[in-house]
Amino acid sequence: MIRLALRLAVAGGREALVRLLAIAAAVAVGTGLLLTTVAGVHATNAQLGRYASLYPQETADGSADPLLWSTRFDYFRGTQIARVDVAATGPTAPTPVGVPRTPGPGEYYASPALRTLLATTPADQLADRYPGRDLGTVGPAALTSPDTLLILVGGTPEQVGALERVREITRVDDNRAPLPGTVIALLLAVVTGGLLFPVLILIGTATRLGAARREQRFAAMRLVGATPRQISVVAAVEAALAAAAGAAGGFVLFLAFRRQLAGFPLTGMPYFPDDLSLGVPDVLLVALGVPAGAAVAAWVALRRVRISPLGVTRRVTPRPPRAYRLIPLVLGLAVLGFALLYRPGTADGQTALFLPALLLVMTGLITGGPWLTMVGARAMAARASRPAALIAARRLADNPAAGFRAVSGVMLALFVTTVAVGVMGTIAHERGPAPRGSLEAGRLSLSSAGDSPVPGSLLTDLAAVPGVRDPVIVRQNPVRGGGHESGVIACADIPPAYGRCADGATVAEVAQGLIPWRESASAARIWPASTVDPAVLPRLPVDSVAVDAADPAAVERARTVIEAAFPAFVVAPNVPGDFEADFADTMRGWQRLADVVVVAGLALAGCSLAVGVAAGLSERKRPFSLLRLSGAPVRLLRRVVALESAVPLLTVAVVAVGMGLVAAHLFLRAQMDYDLRTPGIGFAAVVAVGLLGSLAVIAATLPLLERITGPETARSE
Repeated sequence: MIRLALRLAVAGGREALVRLLAIAAAVAVGTGLLLTTVAGVHATNAQLGRYASLYPQETADGSADPLLWSTRFDYFRGTQIARVDVAATGPTAPTPVGVPRTPGPGEYYASPALRTLLATTPADQLADRYPGRDLGTVGPAALTSPDTLLILVGGTPEQVGALERVREITRVDDNRAPLPGTVIALLLAVVTGGLLFPVLILIGTATRLGAARREQRFAAMRLVGATPRQISVVAAVEAALAAAAGAAGGFVLFLAFRRQLAGFPLTGMPYFPDDLSLGVPDVLLVALGVPAGAAVAAWVALRRVRISPLGVTRRVTPRPPRAYRLIPLVLGLAVLGFALLYRPGTADGQTALFLPALLLVMTGLITGGPWLTMVGARAMAARASRPAALIAARRLADNPAAGFRAVSGVMLALFVTTVAVGVMGTIAHERGPAPRGSLEAGRLSLSSAGDSPVPGSLLTDLAAVPGVRDPVIVRQNPVRGGGHESGVIACADIPPAYGRCADGATVAEVAQGLIPWRESASAARIWPASTVDPAVLPRLPVDSVAVDAADPAAVERARTVIEAAFPAFVVAPNVPGDFEADFADTMRGWQRLADVVVVAGLALAGCSLAVGVAAGLSERKRPFSLLRLSGAPVRLLRRVVALESAVPLLTVAVVAVGMGLVAAHLFLRAQMDYDLRTPGIGFAAVVAVGLLGSLAVIAATLPLLERITGPETARSE
């Protein structure tokens, strides 16, 4: 029977070959995206694992001398530079990953991206922060991404040991932490809900191309003696053949575009091409699972033919869907509502609560779609006054599952789009807009956490930098707590733009950098008087150093001078935009992930819609041909097809957007205590473009009606 099934699959003439090619093409697109999704999870795991290697775990192994290790971060025009200071305490100390040997005092290794930056930037803005001998390049094994800015600086054990957060490492091979389970769960939930569901919908829709024609052929085979088991084998082989060819095409697409895909900064940083890889289990699961899934789908679709050889010609109206299909949707929303009252204290507990809830909502939208389509069809029938509307409403009411099948991908894409835009927009609004482009010139400050001596020439050196003005040193306030500010400064040293002392004071209590937390500089601010003796002031430890810089180049030159004066800094000198840029990078990484899900979901939904509408026309060409023979004009049939597709589309669009807003609001309230900020005109534009694109896909299939519904179709069928 397998040989016969193969002959039937390819021996049906041009129509059969075109059907197989169409199914294979659709499955190839879906498989390629599926492989990209799986490989992306592995790449993110590898990327974050190497990021975790910047913070190796302390180990106690008496067989090796410890390697002293301290990780800090520097900034250059809003871009973060990872700085790792190391020192070997003996000949058996381990060697850091990615370099041939541990750098000694006055030596360093730099990542390729940082070496390029050092070579193209004036030394007084960056390179002077890392004096010493350049030993070469840090290898990919130690880099999160090709764009990572990393420098590995050598020092003496005394120098590195005096730094904050220093670690003693005796083994580096076990320090690569895997992606945390909660992050994997979140990532898998996003890609599963936003990509895998639409991919599976596309594959399932594609395998139904020509289903009506195949059902008739299988029913005829039953009439001449074929057994249900033989029919099942033939159906499974035909579906698996096209799906296997499509799966192979998906692998070819993935391998052909892997390098380009690796360069897309999904997490805010591009991947190394080798990270975007597949394991043997992944390959086997996709290569075998896609054809097997297509075979199962074909077996399920032919239940009516297996029950009766005359099932195709005597097909009865399916039972209407019931409202219980909405149970998963209600349960998912109920779980999100429950999270408003109880939120687990651990990340694993929160993941176990939120992810199943979101997946339940998505599942409920898919299972409840036919019922919603039926409701929309009945509402249209009650208000219909034209033949096209009456015919379309009756056909949708008779088989709402078939009508919904074509638009199910669009519904899921709109839901994911709404949730992503609602959550990301609200977070960005609550935490401020993410800055883009060059940083504004601003207030550069360093907070000191120790008793580091201040070079006597520091203020003079800063004042000599072009574009720098009003350098000040704030000392630590010996009076702590009780509402006192953390620093003290001589009243004569306060720049006018940052306020003045209270009347009669010579020393004032001031905030770090002369700007209170979450406030702006103000010339009208009056700082309270301090009891510190002005003669004692120069001997107090440094609290902070601050300057005003007129442009980005002045910021970097002043940052270089301050770092040279305080080589053991814990937090590098920074302007407010530096920390905002960190947040912006994180936000843009998540926004890119949301954009990928939205764009890919809408594209997949469009493909599913095109395939679904084409399959529907193929299945209904005989009844439409009979309508034409009875005198119905082609324009009437086009209106019927348009209404049959547009009514479910618009119905599920309203429900998907509404449920997406509800789910986003419940998630934000439960997880972050934020109120949903209603998406603006950009979101409306995305939805409008998606719906117009879907309607355009429907319109593009209408010209087929005249060609496939001629009199010869009625006679041949």
